[in-house]
Amino acid sequence: MMYIYLIFRPTFKKICKEKSTMGFECLPYIVALFSSTLWLYYAFLKGDALLLISINSFGFAIETVYITLYLVYASKNIRYNTIKLLSLLDVAVFAIIFLLSYFIFDGNIRVNVVGWICVAVSVCVFAAPLSIVFQVVRTRSVEFMPFFLSFFLTLSAVMWFAYGVLQKDLCIALPNVLGFALGLVQMLLYGIYRKSKPVVIEEKKLPEHVMNIKFLGTPEVHPVDSKTCENFEDKKEKKDEEICAINLEMEPCSPLKVQKDAPTLIVCAA
Repeated sequence: MMYIYLIFRPTFKKICKEKSTMGFECLPYIVALFSSTLWLYYAFLKGDALLLISINSFGFAIETVYITLYLVYASKNIRYNTIKLLSLLDVAVFAIIFLLSYFIFDGNIRVNVVGWICVAVSVCVFAAPLSIVFQVVRTRSVEFMPFFLSFFLTLSAVMWFAYGVLQKDLCIALPNVLGFALGLVQMLLYGIYRKSKPVVIEEKKLPEHVMNIKFLGTPEVHPVDSKTCENFEDKKEKKDEEICAINLEMEPCSPLKVQKDAPTLIVCAA
């Protein structure tokens, strides 16, 4: 089960080699760290849960290393957003759960409340790969869904389910039913699409906005009374724009040809 946490080593080896996050998201590791922290809290409340404590302590340490490496090689903006998300989820939210559960509830009620919170978080963690599943179906490519990752996640779900049943702990057994089902779906899709030709999905390009900028006269700026300038529209057939400056020291600006249906910024200087 500890191998699940080590399966992302190649990703972070690549990040360290390139000294860049290369577009990888840190959200999965932040959520995994949050999940490990909650399960540790639940295990300490429950007591007599050595396996639960050991596995999640290892996961807590590994995810901390992953996030630290990510922050080291992330750009300034990405680092700021990652720290903000980390502070919000792994610090603020966990602190709220800890304080509310510790001071409001007592005894077995506290254990059950924290346990069901862990169930909700685990369901979210198991549901996260659904986006990858949809991407595999849409592109007919298993590039972003390695087989061994799906296999070990399924195996881990089976083992945790068995542990929950033996311990008669519904909070441990229940979410792993979903994890087992999703793992089977991922392996089934891998078998279907592993030899399929990927479908290239073209992204829709947004229309480009063009602005014509024309400078009239020399690039010197002199204050001109706004009343001395009048704007005239050309005929609709030409669809041109003309600006004339009427001043004793200025000559009228000549007509300009501009791109149709495009905004025009005209700078008139003397």
